[in-house]
Amino acid sequence: MIFGVPLQALLGQLLLGLINGAFYAMLSLGLALIFGLLNIINFTHGALYMAGAFAAWLVLTYLGIGYWGALLLAPLAVGLFGMLLERFLLSRLYKLDHLYGLLLTFGLALVIEGGFRQLYGVSGMPYPVPKELQGGWNLGVMYLPIYRGWVVVVSASVCLGTWLLVEKTKLGSYLRAATENRALVQAFGINVPMMVTLTFGFGVALAALAGVLAAPIYSVNPLMGSNLIIVVFAVVVIGGMGSMGGAIITSFALGLVEGLTKLLYPEAASTIIFLVMAVLLLVKPAGLFGKER
Repeated sequence: MIFGVPLQALLGQLLLGLINGAFYAMLSLGLALIFGLLNIINFTHGALYMAGAFAAWLVLTYLGIGYWGALLLAPLAVGLFGMLLERFLLSRLYKLDHLYGLLLTFGLALVIEGGFRQLYGVSGMPYPVPKELQGGWNLGVMYLPIYRGWVVVVSASVCLGTWLLVEKTKLGSYLRAATENRALVQAFGINVPMMVTLTFGFGVALAALAGVLAAPIYSVNPLMGSNLIIVVFAVVVIGGMGSMGGAIITSFALGLVEGLTKLLYPEAASTIIFLVMAVLLLVKPAGLFGKER
């Protein structure tokens, strides 16, 4: 017994919190990447997360392509769609106030979600767990479903790989330099507009990958993104807008906090992250890992 709670129940809630944190991490990482480079708060992120889950369901239903193929095809397709959004819509707003980008992406999110609702309704559609990841391990004190463990491992690996790419490679140095002085970077012969488009597409692909991973756990439905994106924005604010390391660490930490809160004080589980955000904004407005602008 810990805090008057059986150990098995405590570990089970921590696992659920870790799984939620894994989805928060992938979504908030994409948001932080896009904001850090483009200074755009991308409200379409939740809708594109949902689109990734739908892409996996559609290729399975109509093309017979299963989970493993969807892990590649869905992020690629949604990422290409995101690149088109950036090239033909968002790129026209870079010289305007940030509010215009926020309003445009919010409107696009409503259009995307409304289109899927019109076509498929709001009832959830099941997506099967792949045979290789069915079942679970009995750890003695708890039962660990293999698929949920897989989600945490993939999320942590993708987040770490993305952070290393941006922070430790020459490409990452170009990206960071472009956030400070685009004209100077372009003077060295680097195609900054193309780099921006590819970066936006990559951030969107991360959201779509999270959607594919979520499909076997949650039902695939048009509302799954809108139910999650507000929480993810709060996570990004707490970690620090534009800080990828902060987004990753904060996502997993707050997932665990949320899981514990559901066990110890369920009434506050849906608001604990927003309470943390409110307190932090009073103490450190830039976030835990953010920089004052």
